[in-house]
Amino acid sequence: MPLEAPLHPLDRASAEKAARRLDERALRTLFTDARTANGFLDRPVPQAVLDELTALVELGPTAANALPLRLVYVTTPEGKERLRPALAEGNVEKTMAAPVTAIVAADLRFYEHLPRLFPHRDMRAAFAGEQNAASAREFALMNATLQGGYFILAARALGLDAGPMGGFDKAKVDAEFFPDGSRASIMLVNLGYGDDAKLFARNPRLDVEEIAQVA
Repeated sequence: MPLEAPLHPLDRASAEKAARRLDERALRTLFTDARTANGFLDRPVPQAVLDELTALVELGPTAANALPLRLVYVTTPEGKERLRPALAEGNVEKTMAAPVTAIVAADLRFYEHLPRLFPHRDMRAAFAGEQNAASAREFALMNATLQGGYFILAARALGLDAGPMGGFDKAKVDAEFFPDGSRASIMLVNLGYGDDAKLFARNPRLDVEEIAQVA
């Protein structure tokens, strides 16, 4: 029998990378079966799980490895009461009952950490100072929002359910939790083990052809 020709190194590399594809169970966990939680079982989320979640989120890419995401895990009754005045009426009950509510925020002074996070090029001058405040804010919000997406997927990957919300007064949250003005809230995410009986029906999605094109 003739010997099979050895794979070209690039073919071998691409085959190895393709083999990393997640199985159907993992895809169901992250996407196809995953839902936005609207209520939670009366079970706490261990601190060790929150620590693992935070560590996972940091591994997702951000521009210049800036990592501007900052999180406040609101878990105590006292913390929830601080949050209550900022919540839209329809989000109060489920937020008060959630084991954890994460305040997903952007560090507007992220550039102070760039010498450690992006050591091969000093980019502080591009963001520091009043003259750069608007561009620094835009950069921080864009990249922290990106990390917010990683946060939801990482929570699902760890067996949690997530209920992200935009229905809150950002100015009130910032005044209460970030009074020095160094951070800006982006979204709230309720976390825990979801009560599937409280799920809404999944809303329609766009067709692939409506979203993507090839140029």
